[in-house]
Amino acid sequence: MLNENLKTIRKSKGLSQQELAVQLNVVRQTVSKWEQGLSVPDSDMLISISEVLETSVSTLLGENVVESKADDLKAISAKLEVINLQLAQRKTTRKKIIQWFLISLCVVIAAIFAILWALESFYLGWDYSDPETAVLGVAFHSFEWLFVRVAPIVYIGAVIGIFLTRKKE
Repeated sequence: MLNENLKTIRKSKGLSQQELAVQLNVVRQTVSKWEQGLSVPDSDMLISISEVLETSVSTLLGENVVESKADDLKAISAKLEVINLQLAQRKTTRKKIIQWFLISLCVVIAAIFAILWALESFYLGWDYSDPETAVLGVAFHSFEWLFVRVAPIVYIGAVIGIFLTRKKE
């Protein structure tokens, strides 16, 4: 059993007899003899072999190790399918979040425009002889001036973003 397991595990790790022998500080013929069942490594060497092959000593000494390439490919394929579904779901969720953010942004911009239009630059009638009132009036005017110039660009960009993130069927 040791000889078959050693050979199967070595091949599954992609190692040649020579590469394994170099890592174990033995000659290739020694590895060949182990795999043919002509000799058996001592306990210290078994531990070294298990470390190099990244497997347990009990696996080396235990039952036959069977290479199940078809099962491995099926398992990997199933895992990749699950990962792809999760990524697609995450992408869809992200698109929905972005779309709702853009819709909310459009609503907020429209609401602020409506408020500014209804108030009709209320600060223009203030008495600016008081410095605090003057600063507050300038702040309102600056906000209104900047908003009226920047908001349409942001609004158009948000509307375009909504159309680009909508679900296409």
